Amino acid sequence: QVQLVESGGGSVQSGGSLRLDCAASGYSFNDASMGWFRQAAGKEREGVASIRRSNFTRYADFVGGRFTISRDNAKNTLYLLMNSLKPEDTAIYYCAAAPSKWWLLSLRAIDYNYWGQGTQVTVSS
Repeated sequence: QVQLVESGGGSVQSGGSLRLDCAASGYSFNDASMGWFRQAAGKEREGVASIRRSNFTRYADFVGGRFTISRDNAKNTLYLLMNSLKPEDTAIYYCAAAPSKWWLLSLRAIDYNYWGQGTQVTVSS
């Protein structure tokens, strides 16, 4: 049974930093493509960052060098380090997994099979 559990969300002032963790289980983490997505109130879910095997990464344009996605295969954990946070980064953040799709670097939600429950990030000005 695949499980993805996010943690690390919270409230921070503009310019602050947060690190999100996603603990994964129930599949071969090493061979999965992983992604972070977010959904703000009243908006569609959007891709933030993706990472595949061998640590190739891809970011949405709005990230602008502020976020870093990484993974620890020994701990089956995905991370998103977010710096220079802005009020427009306020959203629920979700991690997503595409097991066995080691080649995938996608920011499209449809390409991922499993999702976590989400963690709230709130950035105040």
